[in-house]
Amino acid sequence: QVQLVESGGGLVQAGGSLRLSCAASGPILNIYDMRWYHQAPGKQRESVATITGGDSTYYVDSVKGRFTISRDNAKNTVYLQMNSLKPEDTGVYYCNAEVRTQSGTRMYWGQGTQVTVSS
Repeated sequence: QVQLVESGGGLVQAGGSLRLSCAASGPILNIYDMRWYHQAPGKQRESVATITGGDSTYYVDSVKGRFTISRDNAKNTVYLQMNSLKPEDTGVYYCNAEVRTQSGTRMYWGQGTQVTVSS
């Protein structure tokens, strides 16, 4: 079974940085798009950064210039470097990946990692 495991969350002061990681494991044949989602307290989950299989990247306006998404295909891992963090970045961050196995292609989610930014 494919699993995505996030790490790297924590408590940081405003203006600080964190680096999130999400490692995929299991019977993976290929990974296409990978995304990071942010769910703020009491709000819906939203996509904040995407990296395609061809390494194109896309960001929501609120994180442009502060967050950088990258991937290491040899490790089946996606990263989110978060700089200049703001209190509104607080929430749970989830990774999401489009994964192909012998059973076909589908989306998988990680369990989430908590990020708390204090003012």
